[in-house]
Amino acid sequence: MSETSSPKRPIDSVAEVGFMLDVPPDHPMAREGANADGRVRTAGDWQVPPEMALKFLEQGNGRFIRGSPKARVDATMRKELERDGQAPHSAILGCADSRCPLETIFDTLPGDIFVLRNAGNTCTHAEGSMVGSLEFCTGKLGARLILVLGHTKCGAVYGATQAYVEGQRAKNGIESALEGLLEDMSPVATSALKEHMEAVAATAIRVNVFHTIDFLLKYSAPLRERVENGDVEIHGGIYHLDSGKVEFMGESPRQAELLNSSEHIPPSMTLEGGRRAGYGPPARGAHGLRTAADGPMSANEALNMLKEGNERFAVGAPFAKLAGVKMREALVTHGQAPHTAIMGCADSRVPLETVFDALPGDLFVLRNAGNTCTHAEGSMVGSLEFCAGKLGSKLILVLGHTQCGAIAGATKTYLAGKHSGPVKAASALEGLLIGLSGAAQQAEDELGACEPDQLVAHCVRVNVWRSIDFLLKFSAPLRALVRSGNLEIQGGIYHLETGRVEFMGRSPKQAELVASEKTPMPPMLQSLPIRTTRDGPMQPRRALRILKDGNRRFHQGEPLSGNVTGQMRKALAQEGQAPLAAILGCADSRAPLETVFDTMPGDVFVLRNAGNTCTHAEGSVMGSLEFCVGSLDTKLIIVLGHTACGAIKGATKTHFLAKNGQRPQVTRALDALLQSLSAIAAKANDELGHHATEEEVATHAVRLNVFHSIDRLLEYSPLVRSKVEAGEVEIHGGIYDLETGEVRFLGTSPNQDALLKCGSAWCHL
Repeated sequence: MSETSSPKRPIDSVAEVGFMLDVPPDHPMAREGANADGRVRTAGDWQVPPEMALKFLEQGNGRFIRGSPKARVDATMRKELERDGQAPHSAILGCADSRCPLETIFDTLPGDIFVLRNAGNTCTHAEGSMVGSLEFCTGKLGARLILVLGHTKCGAVYGATQAYVEGQRAKNGIESALEGLLEDMSPVATSALKEHMEAVAATAIRVNVFHTIDFLLKYSAPLRERVENGDVEIHGGIYHLDSGKVEFMGESPRQAELLNSSEHIPPSMTLEGGRRAGYGPPARGAHGLRTAADGPMSANEALNMLKEGNERFAVGAPFAKLAGVKMREALVTHGQAPHTAIMGCADSRVPLETVFDALPGDLFVLRNAGNTCTHAEGSMVGSLEFCAGKLGSKLILVLGHTQCGAIAGATKTYLAGKHSGPVKAASALEGLLIGLSGAAQQAEDELGACEPDQLVAHCVRVNVWRSIDFLLKFSAPLRALVRSGNLEIQGGIYHLETGRVEFMGRSPKQAELVASEKTPMPPMLQSLPIRTTRDGPMQPRRALRILKDGNRRFHQGEPLSGNVTGQMRKALAQEGQAPLAAILGCADSRAPLETVFDTMPGDVFVLRNAGNTCTHAEGSVMGSLEFCVGSLDTKLIIVLGHTACGAIKGATKTHFLAKNGQRPQVTRALDALLQSLSAIAAKANDELGHHATEEEVATHAVRLNVFHSIDRLLEYSPLVRSKVEAGEVEIHGGIYDLETGEVRFLGTSPNQDALLKCGSAWCHL
């Protein structure tokens, strides 16, 4: 079934399946949600009621928060999507911020969600593109849920807020697309105005979500009709960067009022309101516990606090009490400044804050079974780099403990492997024990023949040193801090029998490891760290190579992305984004860009609309890209089309109808979008010859549309054009093949040199 065919009969309510998501595998509804049975949604599936689509999104977000994503794509799925067409259960209008990859946040498969993205998740400057795309998704594709998703720390909304509060909106006309985007969003900040900038911006993020929903209801007759009939629901939500959780806010409070609107097309798509041109040039501290308001504490001072606290615990005379209201408020107001980071075991008998009689704010605690970096490299190393670098802690303590179950299991695994050969992991636990068994082997080498209990006891000690050595070997930032005397990494063992900690000091191999300048890649991390502003800008050629390598992994079914930890999300939220590339792609749910390029949150700044076009989205696309290359200093822009594009097919059909004298009336935003794209189909037809079939024209038009979007960026954005001319930014095109999963990179536009020579925002070839 093609994506333009009528989907199967909609399910009238979740009651038809008893509101149970664990339906039998042979029930039609078993195919409805993300990963319900490991298969993708296509146009052959039943329509999903809004309440069930919302439930699927909630469940997917839950898996993302827990760090247990299930979405995996293979060649069979891609073939099915290409053959049968798409039928997404939800359309999501989200922000282009690279920290908010929607398919990752909701753990969805290609085909599940129809994604639209721009800076600020708004219809401002993108009325035709966004409204038309959503009319297409709810009409042609049969989606019954639209989610408008904002996020905390949104740079676009913060920019709009600052522009209003500080009174710096342009008085002499708009000079760039980005300024136009922020200017038109300033009413959102006005609606949310409070006493302080931070409070205004936080409130404005919520106001902006409903502002966008209200715009859709006001200016789209098809969406109003579907909402009024109960066929479609439009909900709002906020993605919290710090926790990874999506807060679902429900429908707009103004929905009933706006359903009476008589508007049928967005202002910019009318003759009166349409834009006809581009834009012009462009120890317990002062508050009873430690906070960032207190001065730094040396490693020796921190170590003494740990020793004193552990002694109080061991003799049964703890000092620390529950933090009072004022103390908690101080931690929120002034932020944290822990004196020590501790990597300890998750064993419930070793509660670290209790063992060291510490107050909230004293310790930055990391715990897992076996106090190891094995199978937790990115999480542990990155978290400790954050604590020592960002928070200024001068001491890291790696703490093992006696009678450690993880070490005992690893020792048993090692001894069994000596007799029966290497053991293959059949579960995550077995993988962890195999990873720890190297410590058991080293312990046996050092002790020689001994009793198993002796081996386990020594292995606990060896494992502490191995974890410290791992940190020094694989983390250049930690190594540099140790070398400069700004950080101490020491080991210890907590004795369950006495309650006392044995402080072991530095690793015997520290001097050797600190002297090394080489930083090998951690075994499991390979090339997928989280990018933040600390990484700085990336040159376009290197960024392009990373995208090509990521697409190769995706194509081969060997992705490395995923498993985003809370510490990674925290770093992105606190340090900000520095995407290696900006990608303008299609909203088609079969082409999830972060998945296609196997990227991590923070890697790519994504803009998506139906047809990956600037048509009817000039301000949004150009403004968003100017924000990315200007404010975020991104050096590479990719415009990515894809095979079997529904928007291009629709535009081609519009062209052939007009060619035969059947010029369709423009009564909806979707009609206007397809009509504007039909000019590209007409050009494709001219290049192929008048005997070319509609399918041949549509295929060629996908390529032409990629270069058309690139050319519009060069024509109408002086900022982008100047950066390309100076060699600071490169714009490349590409086409994603839905069937193979491969991206064909097309290079720069054939018209680039001519457009750069023109030197005018109004230049036309």
